[in-house]
Amino acid sequence: MKSHDQQTHSQFGTVASAYLSSTVHAQGADLQRAAQWAAQTPDACVLDIGCGAGHLSFAVAPHAASVTAVDLSPEMLDVVRIETVKRGFNHLAVQQASAEALPFADAHFDLVCTRFSAHHWGDIRAGLREAYRVLKPGGQLVVIDIVAPESALCDTYMQSIELLRDVSHVRDYSPSEWRTLLAEAGFEVTGLDTWRLRMAFATWIARMRTPEVQVAAIRALFAAAPAEVRAYLNVDTELDFDLEAGWIAAQR
Repeated sequence: MKSHDQQTHSQFGTVASAYLSSTVHAQGADLQRAAQWAAQTPDACVLDIGCGAGHLSFAVAPHAASVTAVDLSPEMLDVVRIETVKRGFNHLAVQQASAEALPFADAHFDLVCTRFSAHHWGDIRAGLREAYRVLKPGGQLVVIDIVAPESALCDTYMQSIELLRDVSHVRDYSPSEWRTLLAEAGFEVTGLDTWRLRMAFATWIARMRTPEVQVAAIRALFAAAPAEVRAYLNVDTELDFDLEAGWIAAQR
């Protein structure tokens, strides 16, 4: 039986290159915002936790003194390493590690960020404690991730669909949960914004190579979803739907 970290590695190692070219991951106003955020702290030492194919690291790199991109998957890190050379970012390094056990000294980074990763962390509280630990006093954290609805009904459907599509999924957290989790870790929340992302069902499934039996289960859940859930997800006849993303900013 695999551990959660092993399962996450297994899920993403085989699809690493797909995440480099994925429109959802490679584009977005949030990447431009991240670049502007990093530019506000000139010559910062930046950590990107759960870097995936490196899009957030690449966005902040032009404005940072150094960037360290961390991920569980060596295949993902290989993708980042190759792309880093292509882009000429000599100050961007990669490191294999989990969010819950970062191999860095206390108060080492000026900025810590993570994008579309936290919902995979097996222990979100441990991950946030580690982010707090490696940040310098006054340092800033930005979490970009899918956020869950506050409605329990919509939340149940959304988490079920996410897990069926990707068994490494743990939880999308609601805005109120993020505020509580960050406060517990010692952070002061300084901003929380959300926006809608349109997900093309066929691409969303193909990117994760979801087994057909699980695809059928997702289709069944969409078919059975009550009006409130369908309205929240904005499901159409092709099963394309909306997810809500969030920018959560905090300070140590």
